[in-house]
Amino acid sequence: MVPEQVGDWVLHELPRLNEAILKDHAPPELLITELHEHVLDHLPDIVQLTPAQAQRLVVHLGFVGASVARHFQEHTEGGIEHPERAFDPLVVDDHIPFRTYFATLAAHTGTGHYERDSYASLVRWNVGTVRVRLHDEVVAELPGVFNDGRIRSYTGTAGEERFFLLVKQGEAIELAVNCFLEPMTREHADLIGESARHRVQEATVLLGALRRLFIDFAALPPEQTMAAEVFMDVFRQFAAHWTPGDIPPSGALDPEALKRDFLLGIAEEGYDQQARRLFPALLEREREEIDDLIVAPTLPQRLLAEIGVDESTLRLSDEGDLRRLVAHHPALIDWYRLLAMHARVSGAHLMLSKKFLFKPQRQRDEAGIGDRKLVSNRAGTTGMTETFLERITRARQNHALAALRPVLIGENPDSVPETGVRSGRGAAAPVALELIG
Repeated sequence: MVPEQVGDWVLHELPRLNEAILKDHAPPELLITELHEHVLDHLPDIVQLTPAQAQRLVVHLGFVGASVARHFQEHTEGGIEHPERAFDPLVVDDHIPFRTYFATLAAHTGTGHYERDSYASLVRWNVGTVRVRLHDEVVAELPGVFNDGRIRSYTGTAGEERFFLLVKQGEAIELAVNCFLEPMTREHADLIGESARHRVQEATVLLGALRRLFIDFAALPPEQTMAAEVFMDVFRQFAAHWTPGDIPPSGALDPEALKRDFLLGIAEEGYDQQARRLFPALLEREREEIDDLIVAPTLPQRLLAEIGVDESTLRLSDEGDLRRLVAHHPALIDWYRLLAMHARVSGAHLMLSKKFLFKPQRQRDEAGIGDRKLVSNRAGTTGMTETFLERITRARQNHALAALRPVLIGENPDSVPETGVRSGRGAAAPVALELIG
């Protein structure tokens, strides 16, 4: 069986089997039987695959592994404590354990992919290429590894596909933001001239579009997004552990969001340690880039150094001194707006988390329904609680230029025109997203 045939089975048959098992119309053992008959006994020799073929097969087998792990743990006593036992019956070519085959396949991609499904394979590789246009100019492109126009999912529902698409669209916009910001980390880069101000202004427009993307998704009715109950009870439950202590896929593993935090700075002690804890589940290039940003000065620190002021002095200055500083360096207004929009994006993401996860789970707790035993709905899959997300949102609001807030009220620095996102060309919004393949 060639990889494309495996993909066809995962695209069509796996969702059907998952739905049947979830509705108790079929036993979980049927999945194992079907996998051996249609997939495992016919997987290719990894060394014969190109890296691109290996990436596609990682996506497909990631969905397989997640499905097997979920059904085993939900139907087997002690399965949650010993998730690795789910894979005992899965053998490739009669002698290779499934997880060994998957780890070897992941290594063959040449990307440093994790030894289980990950954010990179489930979202970025799975969804087609997303192109970001700003004022009709392409400013970023986030590739996928398929060109068939399909999005793989656990149960084949439109809601799952829409959610995967939303997350990749968000990362594509974040990539565009970082493309404007990262050149300013170079040695001797100008942070207050006209070119720098243009970069900061465009990055702010893109962040405004990202915020609007989140808000618009939250405002849609469930039939056009995903019902919270489906998100909590179906979608998230496929993010079960494969081995004790591993890192399940999560939006917290979005590398462009992590990079933006370290580019702009975040006043949260230990945030760098939290990011490094996620490194095993990131791709090799992502780990290297984020690690470099963690140890480097942030852009606001570079900015303040360029104008000869440090953050402590800024916070201790009176309003007269701050007004004179802004008058002498008007680029501070642009940088303030960028940091303020960065915080507002964080607030919109927190709102989404509350709407689809934390608030409904709180209602369940109050009603005595409790939590899911497999994947808790009281925290993200990497352990981020509502309290933690609220804290890092406040940390982003308490940014390096927050001391300027009182003197910039008249300038209305928080008011950046809302920049909705359009799909393709032909609308007024300056930011457009195109899904290619």
